[in-house]
Amino acid sequence: MAQKEMNFTVNSQVLVLNASFEPIHICGVKRAIILIVKGMARSEQDTPNFLRSPSTVIPVPAVIRLVSYVHIPYRKKAYSKKHLFLRDNYTCQYCGRSGTPHELTLDHILPQSRGGKSVWENLVTCCQKCNTRKGDLTPREAGMKVLNKPKPLNSYFYLHMVRSKARDNQYWRKYLYYE
Repeated sequence: MAQKEMNFTVNSQVLVLNASFEPIHICGVKRAIILIVKGMARSEQDTPNFLRSPSTVIPVPAVIRLVSYVHIPYRKKAYSKKHLFLRDNYTCQYCGRSGTPHELTLDHILPQSRGGKSVWENLVTCCQKCNTRKGDLTPREAGMKVLNKPKPLNSYFYLHMVRSKARDNQYWRKYLYYE
């Protein structure tokens, strides 16, 4: 299999591993270098690129590992529009039509005007046509059905997202159990 050439900039992403080599985060090159310089992390895999200043040459890391183990509590993550689209697979949860983030919107199952909160369990991805049809009603009142019960993303889904981002990153693959 041909290796894909990776171009790195200061805005490139770096895989962050816990001291146990468990992938826990993705950060930017600048943050990764700060963690290395402060002694909080070590580079596990460098790219062939370097950041240069008049007095220093620093290899650009692709993967860093924290020096000390950090306990990551498995709790509900704060929602974001992007995470809701990912959870619902970019599909309207009323009619099943797929779309892009520009074609889809978010819908409160229990409308905000009736006390509905902006939480994982009350938000679904929705096409504009279904959102207009539902309006300020509950799905039952509008004669609609939610296809999949909404629930928060768990930590395993986050790991899956990291793995999907890493699919084409030759430096991350061995740390994410591809090989």
